[in-house]
Amino acid sequence: MSTSRVDRKWHTTAEVADMLGFGLSKTKMLVLTGEIRSVKVGRNRRILPAWVDEYVERCAAEAEDMRWSA
Repeated sequence: MSTSRVDRKWHTTAEVADMLGFGLSKTKMLVLTGEIRSVKVGRNRRILPAWVDEYVERCAAEAEDMRWSA
């Protein structure tokens, strides 16, 4: 018997907050300001996993830039 795993295509704001270790309010603010991209599906915001990765990579790049310019 085989089991298959289905990867989720979208994340909720609450799931992203948990993934990043942020509070829900901070994550909602990042979404509202466009720092984390999202789309509205019905009444809810959804975030692609790639968009979470983009945000993390951008933060890491900014931290690296600050390290070398200091």
